[in-house]
Amino acid sequence: MPAIAPPESSTENPPLLLIHPIGVGLSRRFWDRFCQTWFALDPTRTIYNPDLLGCGESAMPAIAYAPEDWADQLQHFLKTVVKRPVVVIAQGALTPVALRLAEQQETPNLIDRMVFSDPPAWAVITGAANPLQQRVGWNLLDTPLGQGFYRYARRSSFLRSFSARQLFAQAENVDQAWIETLVKGSEKPESRFAVFAFLAGFWRQNYQDAIANLPQPTLVVIGDSATSISRSGKSETLEQRMANYLRYLPKGQGVQIEGRNVLPYESTEEFVAVVRSFLGSS
Repeated sequence: MPAIAPPESSTENPPLLLIHPIGVGLSRRFWDRFCQTWFALDPTRTIYNPDLLGCGESAMPAIAYAPEDWADQLQHFLKTVVKRPVVVIAQGALTPVALRLAEQQETPNLIDRMVFSDPPAWAVITGAANPLQQRVGWNLLDTPLGQGFYRYARRSSFLRSFSARQLFAQAENVDQAWIETLVKGSEKPESRFAVFAFLAGFWRQNYQDAIANLPQPTLVVIGDSATSISRSGKSETLEQRMANYLRYLPKGQGVQIEGRNVLPYESTEEFVAVVRSFLGSS
């Protein structure tokens, strides 16, 4: 279901449109804890939480997905289903999807505000990848060897180890609910295509102009233990990352909270609190 809303949902406040990250087993279920916490505090706001193409219960064509593909999907959803302004909340390296969505809007007022949760390091989000390397990477992954790798990556032991090493600030926060969600979300072999497209780097483009031209008020939320997924971003301090985003965003605000690279899941209460504060102050 793309929309989650309690019966008493109000039409006064802009709904939330959630953009989940891409990875083994990831889907709209990433936001379950966020939605539960949000509705406990604000039961009147509608939340739209769609599965992106290639993930969850969505169609899974064997294509090399780029941010524009997911942005087109969300634009169609906004124009045909939502039909009113939303607050877009994008997680991690899917921040480019929100940026392309803002660019592609035929009706710009369909986006009221934006929230970037754990956005990529500045060197990553402004550094375009080599198209030839992207295609070579995709071709290597989309082979029997790549399929074998995906079967290995779906194992709960690998998912727990990777999550503790790369995503969570505290290993004990990698709970059984997280692992079970990833295992179930990766059961369909076709779910590998979105993951392989992400690993091949088709999302790696230079988004500096898109950020500088973003007209909506935008909140940047970074974890105090955040790390970079790329070597090019590892030398950047968190203060530098925040400063770069706020330097270019025309209407940017920034806040740092406890956590690492999956703040809506690991630091749910604090993440909900800062988003609610942003919506109340904008």
